[in-house]
Amino acid sequence: MKTTKAPFTLPAQACILDCVAIVGAGRMGNALAAALAAAGVAVEGPLQRGEPVGADAAAVVLCVPDGQLEVAAAALPARPGRLVGHTSAATTLAALAPHEAFSLHPLMTVTNDGASFTGATAAIAGATPPALDYAERLAQTLGMRPLQIADADRAAYHAAASIASNFLVTLEGLAERLAQTAGLDREPLVALVQASVANWAQLGAERALTGPVARGDEATVARQRAAVAERLPAELELFDALVDATRRLAAARAVTA
Repeated sequence: MKTTKAPFTLPAQACILDCVAIVGAGRMGNALAAALAAAGVAVEGPLQRGEPVGADAAAVVLCVPDGQLEVAAAALPARPGRLVGHTSAATTLAALAPHEAFSLHPLMTVTNDGASFTGATAAIAGATPPALDYAERLAQTLGMRPLQIADADRAAYHAAASIASNFLVTLEGLAERLAQTAGLDREPLVALVQASVANWAQLGAERALTGPVARGDEATVARQRAAVAERLPAELELFDALVDATRRLAAARAVTA
């Protein structure tokens, strides 16, 4: 039986937050500052690392590289009642000690052109109940769906996100380069990719899988491999690994069919 998800609406308990300071003037810091300001939140920043945070800030969100989180957190004077958070996907709250800590990672891509956070999932965590509640309200204020992720699961969560987004782009880059050797540009592949992603979203990986590996056409796979070996030999190892992974997925589908 097919079910349809209800459209996302901002929960009634979401409210305008007190002043939030954003530290880090990169893509995430700029996007968060703009989105919070658009939602009616008083925003300080985005501040450069080391720049003092005003006394009015009820919370500080560190939008800095993972390797700089501990340094940035240590540079903040501890203040009773003020929360300190980060936007890292893989880093635990331990990096923010000794502050009352929270985290919020938008499960989406943010470019130099900014981002709309509405409807995205936000992985949240909090060292205390008030900190967790704040992370949830921050996500809701931005129009995101909060999802609590335990520290022990953060690396797996982040790896899944990287595979789904970053690695997908890497694969499409490989497809694009190989297509160019046959006189084909990127545009004809776009509709194929969009349809494949739509099928995966609706059916899941096993049922959405198509192509020569899925139907056991090893002769075609061999011809494809020969073409890759001839035209993009540096990518042959990746092609072989993907074929092997696709065979495992096809075998899993056969077992559950």
